[in-house]
Amino acid sequence: MIIKSTLTIALLAASIVSQASGQNFGFAQANTTPAQGGFLQVAAPADTTAPKLLNIVNFIRLLEPRDSAITEDVLYQTVVRQVALMRQYHLGGTFLLQYDALMDPRYQKLLKSLPKDSFEIGGWWEFPQPLVERAGLKWRGRYPWDWRADVGFVTGYTPGEREMLADAYMQDFKKIFGYYPKSVGSWFIDAHSLEYLYKKYKIVASCNCKDQYGTDGYTLWGGYWNQAYYPSKLNSYMPAQHSENQVPVPIFRMLGSDPIRQYDDGLGSARQGVITLEPVYPKAGGDPTWVNWFLKSFVQDPSVGFNYTQAGQENSFTWDVMAKGLEIQMPLIAKLRDEKKIRVETLEASGRWFREKYKVTPTTSFSVDKDIEGSDKKTVWFDSRFYRINLLWENNTLRVRDIHLFDEQFPSVYETRAATTNDCQFFTLPFVDGYLWSKANQIAGLRVKARVDGKEIAITGGQPIISRKGEDVLQVSWPLAAVSGTLEITLSEKQTEFKLVSSAPVDWFLELNTADSISLPFKAIHPKAVECSFESKAYSVTAVKGAFVSNSDPAGTKLSPLRITPQSNTITLSF
Repeated sequence: MIIKSTLTIALLAASIVSQASGQNFGFAQANTTPAQGGFLQVAAPADTTAPKLLNIVNFIRLLEPRDSAITEDVLYQTVVRQVALMRQYHLGGTFLLQYDALMDPRYQKLLKSLPKDSFEIGGWWEFPQPLVERAGLKWRGRYPWDWRADVGFVTGYTPGEREMLADAYMQDFKKIFGYYPKSVGSWFIDAHSLEYLYKKYKIVASCNCKDQYGTDGYTLWGGYWNQAYYPSKLNSYMPAQHSENQVPVPIFRMLGSDPIRQYDDGLGSARQGVITLEPVYPKAGGDPTWVNWFLKSFVQDPSVGFNYTQAGQENSFTWDVMAKGLEIQMPLIAKLRDEKKIRVETLEASGRWFREKYKVTPTTSFSVDKDIEGSDKKTVWFDSRFYRINLLWENNTLRVRDIHLFDEQFPSVYETRAATTNDCQFFTLPFVDGYLWSKANQIAGLRVKARVDGKEIAITGGQPIISRKGEDVLQVSWPLAAVSGTLEITLSEKQTEFKLVSSAPVDWFLELNTADSISLPFKAIHPKAVECSFESKAYSVTAVKGAFVSNSDPAGTKLSPLRITPQSNTITLSF
C-alpha cells in the first residue's frame, strides 16, 4: 500500500539500473538457501488438510507524481528487477498494468517476453489521465495519475462511465496482447464494474486491499478477512449469501496482513499503519524474523477451507526500497513450493480453482498458535459468507476482538453514484469491533469472565489447541487456569459456540467492554436477540443457547453494553 510519507524513496543506483536493463531473462539455476534465521530448517509438519495458495502480484504504474526523483525509468527498472528475481527462483506470478504503463512500449516488450505458462498479465484498475480521455471523459486530476478516490478509481465515476473506461482499457489491452485479461485488481473496485467485466470480457479473478482504516484515505473495514469471497451484486466489499445475488468473480484480499498486529495498529489514531508481507516495510515484509514467522504460521497452523496470501509489490516504491524484502522472501517461497507445502500460482489460476471448487463463498480460517519470540499472543480469524470472527489470546486471557456480519442486501453507495470526496469508505455490519470501539487505554472486546468467591474475574488459561473439525468447522479447546475446566469453542458457517466443560459448577459469562462515549449499533437487547442498526441497515444476532442482558448494577448504572450468560454451560450465537 502506498504511504510515501512513511518511507524514504531513493533512486536506483546507476550500476543497478545498468545491470537490470541487461538482465538475461532465461531461468537461472534456483538458489533456495533460506535466509538467516529461516524457519525452513524447522522439522514441524505443515498443515496438509487445506491448500495454501500464494500469488505473487506486482502491479505497475508508469509514473509517480509525488516524488520527482522517481522517474519513469526508475519505475521500469524496478519491474525489470522483479522479473529477474522471480525467474531466478523459477517463480511465476501476475503483473497487473495500469493503463498508462500498458501503453508504454517498454513494458509491452518486457511482459510479452515472459513464459505464458507461468506468468499472467492483467489489469490494474486505477484510472490515469490517458485512459479517462481515451474513454471520452474529462480529466479532473491534479496530475496525470491522481490517487484520490474521486479521480483515480471507479468510485469517482458513474456506472455508465465505468463501462466506458472498461471498454477503452480492454480494447487497447487486446490490441497489444491479443486477448482480454483474466484478472483485474485494484485497492477497491465496485460490483457493477466486476459484473460488467465478467459478462463482457470473461474475467475470472479480482483482488482488493486488505482490511484497513484510513490508510491513504481508503477505509475497508469489517470484510471477509483475507482469503477470497464472492461479492454481493449490491456491494463489492460485502460477501453474498446466495449464488443468485453474487458476482461470480472471486475477490482475493491482498498484501498478507499480520493476523495479530495489523488490526490494532494505530489504535486511537485517525489511520492505521501497515504490517504486511509487503517487502518495503522494515518491521514486517522486509524483516527476516517476521517473514519467517508469518510463512511458518501460514503453512503449519491449522486452517479450514484454504489459506491464502499475496506477495509482491507495486513498482511505485522502487527497487532500492523493496529489494531487501524480496530477496528475503523469494527463496523462502521457492523452498516451500519445492517442498509442496504451498502452491505458487497466478491470480487467474487461483480464481479458476476457486470457481470450480466453490459455488458460494466458503468457510475459511487463518490461525496463529505461536507468535514471534517474546510474545505469547495467539489468534484465529474465521470467515464464512455470513460473518467473520477474531479470537485473540494475550497474557493467558481470551478476547473476542471482532465480529462483523455480512448481508448481501446492504448496498454500497458507490454502486449507483460517484464519490464526491477524495477518500472512500467500505463497511460491513459490526457486532464487536475491537478497533473502532477502543481508545488507547480502553481496549474493546468480548471477554470471558467468571464469578469466584463473590468477585468477577477474567478467566485465564493455557495454550489453546486449534484443530480442523470436518470440512468447514474449526475447533478450539482452551484449558482453563483461573477456574476448573476447558472452554470449547466451535466456529461454523452460521454459528459460534462457547461451551465450558467442567466437573465442578462455574458461574461464567461473556462481557463486552468498550471505550467511553462510543456510539454502538445496539438498538434493543432482548434475552434471545440483540437488535442492531448500522448506516440505516437493521440486523440482529440471536442466542440459540444463552441469553443477552444489558449489564447494570442494582442502582441501574450501566456497567457494560452487553453481557451474555450461558444455558447449560453453553453460549451459541447465530449470525
